[in-house]
Amino acid sequence: MDYAATWMTPKPPPPLDVLRRFAPGSTLRDGVELVFQQGTGMLMVLASSAEIDDLCTGGFRFVDVPITAQRIAELAKMDGGIVIDDVTKTISRANVHFIPDPRIPTDETGTRFRTADRLASQTGRPVLAVSEEGRDLAVLYVGEQRFALQAPTALFAEANQRLQSLERLRARLDDAVERLSLYEIDDIVTMRDAVKVIQRAALVLRHVEELELVAVELGDEAPLVRLQATDVAEGVPALVDLVNADYQPRKPRRGSSVVARLGEISTEDLYHTAKVGDLIGLTPLDAEVSPRGVRALAAVPRIPDSVRNRIQKRFGTYQRLRSATTEELDAIDGVGPKRASRIRAYLDQGNGTLTPHLED
Repeated sequence: MDYAATWMTPKPPPPLDVLRRFAPGSTLRDGVELVFQQGTGMLMVLASSAEIDDLCTGGFRFVDVPITAQRIAELAKMDGGIVIDDVTKTISRANVHFIPDPRIPTDETGTRFRTADRLASQTGRPVLAVSEEGRDLAVLYVGEQRFALQAPTALFAEANQRLQSLERLRARLDDAVERLSLYEIDDIVTMRDAVKVIQRAALVLRHVEELELVAVELGDEAPLVRLQATDVAEGVPALVDLVNADYQPRKPRRGSSVVARLGEISTEDLYHTAKVGDLIGLTPLDAEVSPRGVRALAAVPRIPDSVRNRIQKRFGTYQRLRSATTEELDAIDGVGPKRASRIRAYLDQGNGTLTPHLED
């Protein structure tokens, strides 16, 4: 089939486990495909409970009838809806008429889609509405969320498009990191420079999350998509926390992560540097600041965190760290001459200002 598929509203995506139920090759998805072929349309609820029963009238019940794509397609030929017991994975009711609260607001136009929207909003249960012949549209409702299922060809096209966008964002992030590193060497950093790195890193991670939704829908075809996304986003969460630790006016609490806080705001807000700065406490944006040297030390391999902490505490700022001699580094407990020489070499090469080192 070649039916359209796009995000219908800027609301959060539906739970991943629900999307997995409708991945290409799954029983429910095969049932949807058969319904499209016969052009009958369908309304289906993925829940069997007293709450759902109270909103149903008419139809008939089943006992221990396994779900198959063919049974779903045959039952969809009737006018009423289908109730799937999502615990036992069986069909529990068919040919029923759902009566959700008509006062629940909906932007849908067709009767089937209005009913599905209201039923999902009222019960919080997943509801699928499939259009009749000529429209080829299947919409999954979960609570107040609305998501249109995509054909496999459309999914692959969207995955490739999102991967390209992700690679462009990563390139912009790398540019911002390189610029911040150069400014750190010259000691001309403003808070805006640090926030822009965190902002672009958060956008990379947000795009990875959105790409995961496409990967979930792809089902067994998703591993390559996930692998590419993982490669592009490698080291990004650690980078965010290190830059935050370098520039946070107050030393971050142990175990706290700015990544989680950034994950709670909308994508639109992530594109506003000032809003990102306010959220994570890196303000004012135009203030001149100096890093603590946390990120620089994180780039040096095979140094225990306890030793890194002692070095950072001893020198306090990145500029003082860059001026440290091998002898001064050697004098710190746990460093020793070999580590001191390695640290000095990384600082001299400028590698200590770019990216955190990833241990094998």
